[in-house]
Amino acid sequence: MNKTRLGFIGAGGIAQRHLGVLEQLDDVELVGFADPDVDRAVQSAGRFGARAYGNFAELLDDPNLDAVYICIPPFAHGEPERLAIARGLPFFVEKPLSLDIDIAEDVASQVEAADLVTAVGYHWRYIDTVEEARRRLADRPPQLLSGYWLDSTPPPQWWWHQDQSGGQMVEQTTHIIDLARYLAGDVTQVFGLAGHKDREQFPGLDVATASTASLRFANGAIGNLASTCLLNWGHRVGLHVFGEGLALELTDHDIMIDVGAGRPVQHAQGDPVWREDRDFIDAVRGEPNRIRCSYGEALKTHRVALAINQSAREGRAIDIPAGK
Repeated sequence: MNKTRLGFIGAGGIAQRHLGVLEQLDDVELVGFADPDVDRAVQSAGRFGARAYGNFAELLDDPNLDAVYICIPPFAHGEPERLAIARGLPFFVEKPLSLDIDIAEDVASQVEAADLVTAVGYHWRYIDTVEEARRRLADRPPQLLSGYWLDSTPPPQWWWHQDQSGGQMVEQTTHIIDLARYLAGDVTQVFGLAGHKDREQFPGLDVATASTASLRFANGAIGNLASTCLLNWGHRVGLHVFGEGLALELTDHDIMIDVGAGRPVQHAQGDPVWREDRDFIDAVRGEPNRIRCSYGEALKTHRVALAINQSAREGRAIDIPAGK
């Protein structure tokens, strides 16, 4: 069997999540890891008998690579993607795409010109209960959506800083924005608000500690989002969707479907990260492309998240042009 040879740029927590899947696939070989934390790259490389690099450009120069995973913090995007494109390497990139919309737009344009296979880690699209929601909404389109990311503050200190993470709406709630788009279609206007509370246990944290957004969709639906990182636990992460005679409550592990006859809950089955990784590898291998979120598709979600930040900063509604 010819194996698909993969490199990893970034060997942190989300990379480990993918590695736990990829090591189960018989048609995959891990050949290289690059991370500024060289010890972390060495540790992952040793696990798979691969090579370790302190510089991602050296990894991408490996002629044995078939594709690359880019699992880096938001502020580090741009050059890894551009170099992968220049070398004709398909890539899987973790969200968010970049803190600079111009960088993301440029990468998307280059990907399209190169006709390159790409995937982005909006794994909620691969949850089986989300597919059930899409079936239920097919003849009862969404009219109102309410999304939530009410959680604790992640420990990496880059997350605490607006100029490194983009804040909670861009770094976490983007999953809910993408889910809303997947179910209700494109967003045409946003209005965001953000609040901040200094916190002694998180010195230097300058991201919004509470944020909300109102959304208008192209199909006429409206929505709202609420985020906070003030809690010490995961309180609620999910999306509620309402159509004619239909209420859905979605999380990453179940769905509640209410049509006025009780509130039955259906639990999600299988691993959505396994599904998204499998689809990416299959597409790289030349099999039918079933990727549910390409770079260009993810950019539509990312524009919404960044527009919410812009709205909160400028105190005005932000229109998102049709097709964007």
